[in-house]
Amino acid sequence: MTIYRNCNGITRRNVIQLGLNGFMGMGMAQGLLRRALAADSGAAPKMEAKSCILIWLDGGPSHYETFDPKPLAPREVRGEFDPISTKVTGIFFSQHLTRLASIADKLAVVRSICHNQTIHGGGNHYMITGAPPRVPVGCGAYVSFHPSLGSVTAHTRGNKDGLPAYFSIPSMTRSGGPSFLGAQYAPFVVPDDPNQSSFRVRDVALPSGITDERFVRRENIRSRVDRLQRINAAAAADPVRVLDEYHEQSKHLMQSQQAQAAFALNKEPDTVRDRYGRNTFGQRALLARRLVEAGVPFITLNEGGWDHHGQIFKALNERLPQIDNTVATLIEDLNERGLLDSTLVLLLGEFGRTPKVNVDAGRDHWSQSMSVMLAGAQIPGGQIIGATDRAGYNAVDRVLSPENFVSSVYKKLGILPDKVLYTPQGRPTHLVSDPTPISELFA
Repeated sequence: MTIYRNCNGITRRNVIQLGLNGFMGMGMAQGLLRRALAADSGAAPKMEAKSCILIWLDGGPSHYETFDPKPLAPREVRGEFDPISTKVTGIFFSQHLTRLASIADKLAVVRSICHNQTIHGGGNHYMITGAPPRVPVGCGAYVSFHPSLGSVTAHTRGNKDGLPAYFSIPSMTRSGGPSFLGAQYAPFVVPDDPNQSSFRVRDVALPSGITDERFVRRENIRSRVDRLQRINAAAAADPVRVLDEYHEQSKHLMQSQQAQAAFALNKEPDTVRDRYGRNTFGQRALLARRLVEAGVPFITLNEGGWDHHGQIFKALNERLPQIDNTVATLIEDLNERGLLDSTLVLLLGEFGRTPKVNVDAGRDHWSQSMSVMLAGAQIPGGQIIGATDRAGYNAVDRVLSPENFVSSVYKKLGILPDKVLYTPQGRPTHLVSDPTPISELFA
């Protein structure tokens, strides 16, 4: 399996070293915090999406080589790829997005989101939480000063039929955690490769060598121990209670028929698996569709390797066709199954790339302009929202912020973006400081 690295050398597996990839994707540091109280600031918006699939292109995908080509810019700006027509007259994508171009009538692309975080850690945090970092955040930082989109959705919507409400595949994004909401709202991480015949999701089946009878005996012993009276009167803050909750969640997963069915990719027809692509990303996207069918509210596909400081055109010649095919197939498949109107599909990273191609034939970090693709959830398709200047340096029309983007996602999911949450210390925290959604995304 390919392990992608960003410019700082941090890999997707470094999250393990920081204690953030335990059961449910989160370590015990935040797990000791109690569940935050929630304060409603009004009637919840109409829920237009039952589920959200966030396809996160970690590292910062180039807007030039995806959804905002600049054919009239100088060669050192426009790069090597040509624009192509889409199904919608007047809308052009870059040359490798042929499948997405063919379904452009189902897509909305925002070309004018910008912010001031030019480092991976800060940009990731801002786009995934809607809150700028409180302090400067470096390239390799994994921080969670504010609850992520997935964790807030899990906190608000809860789980169903024993399945966690928030999945992150194959790892948690660097700011995808629950912050003060508590470890129970961290993502359930599925690190294994579903493209392998040996694919098996941890905590969904009994470990090898453990029979059903042995499992029942262990549960009976555990139940008797749990009935013993706690000596410490302050046991409510006991970290063992958090472990108990994790144990119960794991047990429910093993006993849930819905969980067993959702992960059974071998039940999919070969034609469907081939259509998604017989590669790791393709099969993860298929797994995401199955989780949507099982009622999971939030799924992140954390796809690394988009930090192209060098040889960007060579790299994207290989990767973009795969991404294009799989994302287009996911949208088409959801539509054919009657699920697209109730599923929000997002494709983005932490920022765009620099206008000028550097001496290493790459593009560097650039947060003054970026593109975000959205589909489903009754979003009016076939539209471009906002614009950058002729050379793609800056957003110049309908300039939008990460807060506007995150507020739109929350509103689609029936969550008030101006909701106030309370930390365990009682400090009120706005879910999004500017709760103004992007109006064009709503019919």
